[in-house]
Amino acid sequence: MDRLAYLARRLLLVIPTFLGITIVCFTLTRFLPGGPVEIRMMRMRGMEAQGGAGEAAGASTNAAQISEEYKKQLEAQFGFDKPIYEQYYNWLVTNRMGMKLPSYDYPNKTAWDLIKGRIPVSIWFGFASFFFTYMICIPLGIAKALRHRQTFDAVSSLVVFIAYAIPSFALAMMLKMFFCGTVEGLFDVFPLGGISSDFDIAPSFWVWFKDRAWHMVLPIVCYVSGSFAMLTLLMKNSLLDQISADYVRTVIAKGATRKRAIWGHAFRNALIPIATGLGGMIGLLFAGSIIIETIFEIPGMGRLSWDALIGRDYAVFLALLALTASFQLIGNLISDILYMVIDPRIDFSKK
Repeated sequence: MDRLAYLARRLLLVIPTFLGITIVCFTLTRFLPGGPVEIRMMRMRGMEAQGGAGEAAGASTNAAQISEEYKKQLEAQFGFDKPIYEQYYNWLVTNRMGMKLPSYDYPNKTAWDLIKGRIPVSIWFGFASFFFTYMICIPLGIAKALRHRQTFDAVSSLVVFIAYAIPSFALAMMLKMFFCGTVEGLFDVFPLGGISSDFDIAPSFWVWFKDRAWHMVLPIVCYVSGSFAMLTLLMKNSLLDQISADYVRTVIAKGATRKRAIWGHAFRNALIPIATGLGGMIGLLFAGSIIIETIFEIPGMGRLSWDALIGRDYAVFLALLALTASFQLIGNLISDILYMVIDPRIDFSKK
């Protein structure tokens, strides 16, 4: 019952946290300068300046009146003429977290119409990077712990720290330069960007799958390098702590082999820090990476959020924010569940 009560409290915390995130960001989009109304006003004034260069100076009063009327029309069009609390309620409830709102830049499409086409792309790259990150970092961290202060540990640490020191955007540009034929005389192995080739006819599944994997290799390398060092060292240090714990020495003293003590007892407890961060990565699966998606021209959610923010398309940006915040909060809840499953010793009666 203590565990269920703890999960219930954690679940109830999701609601005020989500409201806090969205209220702050929603309010900022309404008061920061350079919003959609100001951008369209600037465009209109620019057209007036081009078309009215030979007009009389007395027309400036009419232009100002027209501009003021146009501004009110724009505010009514975007719903900015209502009180801020009413705007937020309409965004959250009436328009389903802004998903039903039309895009400012693409009036014929709602925010959800733009987002739903990007979700599969981000999921592809998110799950692939998630899989390879854990499949590489956990075994490597275990190997480093079991060979602590040996040659393998030193050499692998050098590689890990070099990978950690290179920013993802720099690594992406280097990979494109060396393996995409951008420099004459170097390798031309992978495509410059995108997620698929142009086929004259619909390809078979395996042809499509190989083409998609071919396009994903370099971006996945950049995704994995971002968390490669942290997870590897976290796994190594966690296992080392468990191996040196008293209960492992007790197991060995009772006659168990060191191998059995490590894999049968220490390994499970060493996974606790790794597993608790597992749920937190769920938000990243859907959010994507703005830098990597931009460099490799990947039409994912990260690039969509960047385009929406730069273009002041707050309808799409806030819908993306609400979606990714929801997934991140759900991921944190999953982390708590994993924590309880892996470590049943935790007492939740006082939490």
